[in-house]
Amino acid sequence: MTAVRIDGVATAATVRGELVDRIAALKARGIHPGLGTLLVGADPGSLSYVAGKHRDSLELGIESVRVDLPETATADEVRAAIIGLNENPAVTGYIIQLPLPAGLDENAMLELMDPAKDADGLHPMNLGRLVLGVAGELHSPLPCTPAGIVEMLRRYGVEIAGKRVVVVGRGLTVGRPLGLLMTRKGIDATVVLAHSRTVDLADEVRRADIVIAAVGVPGLIKADWVKPGAAVLDVGITRVLNAETGKAKLIGDVDPGVAEVAGFLSPVPGGVGPMTRAMLMSNVVEAAERL
Repeated sequence: MTAVRIDGVATAATVRGELVDRIAALKARGIHPGLGTLLVGADPGSLSYVAGKHRDSLELGIESVRVDLPETATADEVRAAIIGLNENPAVTGYIIQLPLPAGLDENAMLELMDPAKDADGLHPMNLGRLVLGVAGELHSPLPCTPAGIVEMLRRYGVEIAGKRVVVVGRGLTVGRPLGLLMTRKGIDATVVLAHSRTVDLADEVRRADIVIAAVGVPGLIKADWVKPGAAVLDVGITRVLNAETGKAKLIGDVDPGVAEVAGFLSPVPGGVGPMTRAMLMSNVVEAAERL
């Protein structure tokens, strides 16, 4: 058995295509969706990610506002940039690219954001709304990667309701909010949030109908850890430098051999990453629609 590949690139293209009519409808009302980004420093991964977001916005006809600060930027300078994005009418949603350089309090900076413009869904108020919103419609942005994961599973017909989901990794951007999202009424998964201190991690993974790997440990999830037919989504990314070419290669948390056991597999690269960017665009458009 070879797993069905959950193609994040193709799914993201579909999601972006569905945004086109919504953007046109907004512009007809005189509302122009606008993406803002705040990047502090020159981390190669962050530079690439921010550039990709602005390419996406350009392709969709979303206004683009980019604020870049040097690695040496002070906390006051970062705060001033955040206030500027809060007040900029051309920006309907924006992100603070993480991680910030050492010495800057990420949580404090996130709290300064206007929650209505939080395109990543990581503002404490929006995460709190996700905690409180067990049922019914949420009128606040969802964290992009968790929302993208649920969207991918649904579009590939992977049943979620009543299924056992094991999320390996308890980080802010994936693990913790994904558990909240997947246990909401209407999604109805049973979620185990596993991490480095979980006893017998392999056994926990073997019991899962759906596995989300998000720890950044290359090849952690082995083929003999996976229940035959399970859906496995790789979110972990490690950049490994090729000594001969000098180029970085992206390695995921899931061993390639899992493809011979799983029913569905979303790989790295080409899996959840493109969907994260697509859901960011969706959050920007939804923020404009709420104006």
